[in-house]
Amino acid sequence: MRRLALLLSAVALSACSPSYAIHASYEEARILLRREPITEMLRRPDLDPTTREKLRLVLMVREFASGIGLDVGGSYRSYATIGADQTIYALSAAPHFRLELYTWWFPFVGRMPYKGFFSEADARGEAGDLRGDGYDTMIVPVAAFSTLGWFDDPLLRHQLSEDELALANMVFHETYHNTFFAKGAHATAFNESLATFVGFHAAIDFFATRVEATTSVEQARDAWEDERRFAAFVQALASRLRALYATRDEASALREREDLFAAAATEFKELAFHGRRFERFERVQLNNAVLLQSLLYTRDLDVFEALAERLGGLRPALDVIERAARAAPADPFAAAERALADLG
Repeated sequence: MRRLALLLSAVALSACSPSYAIHASYEEARILLRREPITEMLRRPDLDPTTREKLRLVLMVREFASGIGLDVGGSYRSYATIGADQTIYALSAAPHFRLELYTWWFPFVGRMPYKGFFSEADARGEAGDLRGDGYDTMIVPVAAFSTLGWFDDPLLRHQLSEDELALANMVFHETYHNTFFAKGAHATAFNESLATFVGFHAAIDFFATRVEATTSVEQARDAWEDERRFAAFVQALASRLRALYATRDEASALREREDLFAAAATEFKELAFHGRRFERFERVQLNNAVLLQSLLYTRDLDVFEALAERLGGLRPALDVIERAARAAPADPFAAAERALADLG
């Protein structure tokens, strides 16, 4: 829910809001100008051991990502310290009675289902306007973003608070955005869901080779299993909501969806996860925007996993998925499903 591919360099060229564009450009420049090579940081004798180990881990993940064909470029070979005033907040919205994300238009990337802010007050102000127009909203702080290879994305200070598995997953996820980025009607969900698959699967492969890591390959596999269990939950809830919205008038749908959300919250608490990664979802107030943002990152994960199992691993699966998506940009999810069916 917190990992969004915010192409701030493109946002900065948006003609729809000059003040927003100027602010986004300024803040992105502040981050990029504070970059320091990780290799230089590792030479510091006073660097605390935990930070040293995590910085080394990031460099090893970069090397592994390059070895499996990801376009790492200059991403995550530098570190940037940012202040609390540079936290990025992502706003998303959806109509009260329809599972359809509101979108904003930006140059180069087109319509995107979220908008980034460097001010929580600004994000809340726009969210209030959207709620007044009949939309559910969601605002989350962003843990990571990708400029899709336009700039060398640095590791940020708050990311070092993540454990080894989350840190490796993030680097794989974001560098995959540099490697492949589909365009089309379903592009955002496809790109994010496929990057979710890459992040977890590559982390499993990585930790299988790192016997000295404190994270075991079994922990990485458990995390992937949790992600797929969560994906099944949100997809089932979405199916129930779509059926409700299709068969009720707006007043009835508004009443009945709250009962459905309450039942879903109870059901979610009973799910057996290996880790605590989804605790925040348990506390959030469910609405259409919250659900749809979760769906952006979790669609068809089992299809991608089945292709990896049938084809013998992550890299051959990605070759097939990417080829299918390029051949059918109007619906890359359906193209991936056909590719799986063609395997017999």
